[in-house]
Amino acid sequence: MKLLQKNVCSVYGIKALGKHIGVKKGKKDFAIIYSKKLCSAAAVYSQNKIKAPAIEITKDHLKNGKAQAIVVISGNANVATGKTGLNDADKICKLVAEEINVKPKDVLIASTGIIGKRLPMDIITRGIVGSKKQLQKVNMVAESLLTTDTVKKEIALQVDGFKIGAIAKGSGMIHPNMATMLCFITTDADISSDNIKKYLTEAVDDSFNMLSVDMDTSTSDMVMIMSTNKKKVKKTHFKEALNHVCHDMAKRIAADGEGATKMLEVTVKGATTKESAKKIAKNIISSNLVKCAMFGNDPNWGRIIAAVGNSDVVFKEDKISIFLQNEAIVKGGKEVPNFDGHKISNLLKGKEVSIVVNLNQGKEKATAYGCDMGYNYIHINAQYGH
Repeated sequence: MKLLQKNVCSVYGIKALGKHIGVKKGKKDFAIIYSKKLCSAAAVYSQNKIKAPAIEITKDHLKNGKAQAIVVISGNANVATGKTGLNDADKICKLVAEEINVKPKDVLIASTGIIGKRLPMDIITRGIVGSKKQLQKVNMVAESLLTTDTVKKEIALQVDGFKIGAIAKGSGMIHPNMATMLCFITTDADISSDNIKKYLTEAVDDSFNMLSVDMDTSTSDMVMIMSTNKKKVKKTHFKEALNHVCHDMAKRIAADGEGATKMLEVTVKGATTKESAKKIAKNIISSNLVKCAMFGNDPNWGRIIAAVGNSDVVFKEDKISIFLQNEAIVKGGKEVPNFDGHKISNLLKGKEVSIVVNLNQGKEKATAYGCDMGYNYIHINAQYGH
């Protein structure tokens, strides 16, 4: 795999824009990703029972597995806005379609930001005007997605002749039950609409679905992919590249979690089933006690083993081993002799922390991504929306 400089625009025929139109104060808040030709497309969505109108519109537009553009509004989720919100989302798709000369049904839409407020349609309508001329290969599209994020998240790869790129946003309200945050992927790999949906679902399940910042599933989460179908590829190579991109974005979101000071990577191995390993890994990464311990550089393994036991997985306690930063702290379910808490505490002071739990009962494993919980998490969320 070769790392490229651009993002979604690394794919031939894809252009994008990111700009400020006034939804947010002084920050970029509007994006379009556009393809010269109609693409095979697919998406996965939040399973929160309260869903953004953008999800309803996108689901409807993707019934034929095709799309040519994605429009993103940042700063207002347009959720809990009733029929008006649905009409507003539909109107935006029509206005964008008219501006860039595509069919309204071929425009997908996503929105992110504060819940419960109607979109400023007059501002958005004016902002759409002139967008076609602003589409380009070098752009600020990744920056335009951000809300409480502190860094933009983008990647592009070339693999065996085809390209794949992605941008994402996500920092808080992260605990997926299908996907999380917003992520947009483009590729020129020749993949059918049916297969692209299947491969995306599989990749999301092992990456974004194994990510947690704060145990809250958003109302607006989506992961979308569009393929120009230009390059013949081996399915195995495409799946590998798609998995790499999704895992990379998930890690970047975990590292940029609201108030976080370090990224946590939890691997559970030696499980009897893949599902068991996933459940325990997600339990550990989601534990507020584990997250706080990591923030304080506290090698309190009792919190980790408690999170293991808080799952509905059957295991043998006397077989469990636990490692922090590759240092064994528990073997056979008991603290290792001569446990050096001061040494482990110093190892936890870095920007990345590795937690490994070996159940020693099987051959399956899974990895989850998350972050510690710092003081700034409360500060951010106590004032969000003000």
